[in-house]
Amino acid sequence: MWGNKKPDAAQAGQPAQKNLQTNQPSKPASPAWEDKPAMSTDAMRPLGATADRATARLGASLHVKGEISGNEDLLIDGSVEGLITLDERKLTVGPSAKVTADIIAREVVVYGNVKGNLRAKDRIEIKKDGSVNGDLTTSRIMIEDGAYFKGSIEIDKSPEKDSGHAFARSSAAPAGAAATKTI
Repeated sequence: MWGNKKPDAAQAGQPAQKNLQTNQPSKPASPAWEDKPAMSTDAMRPLGATADRATARLGASLHVKGEISGNEDLLIDGSVEGLITLDERKLTVGPSAKVTADIIAREVVVYGNVKGNLRAKDRIEIKKDGSVNGDLTTSRIMIEDGAYFKGSIEIDKSPEKDSGHAFARSSAAPAGAAATKTI
């Protein structure tokens, strides 16, 4: 007799417990995403990419041989051989990417492996686990501790048209005012 009552009571209590259990794991999962500041969760858009700019993604299983050119930011996770030209856009080489190409872009950020020459109008960043074997030409450069780089660096000052004016403004500023210069 009381054997029938136990399953009824257990079944009535179980759905509430299951709902609580499915809601709880979502909170501990959020700190894992906080440890990865390099990418946002919004469609794997690299941080710094704005919502009005489209970011194309070349997945890890894709292999491209030839020339890539375009008018949107690009995130590469696969392998590319050839030439990449994104004149006024940002190229991000993902951690699993293997790129054997010459690269021309406004900005290049390297998390993976690149063999070839890089030319960026604005800046080149080689992140901690990134590897670049080639010559760099840019106006700004950042190489993190732990990154691998073999080649030469040429700092191109021609894109900075305001550099002379920045020094004139800082020298004309009062002694108490703080002057800043972005490198």
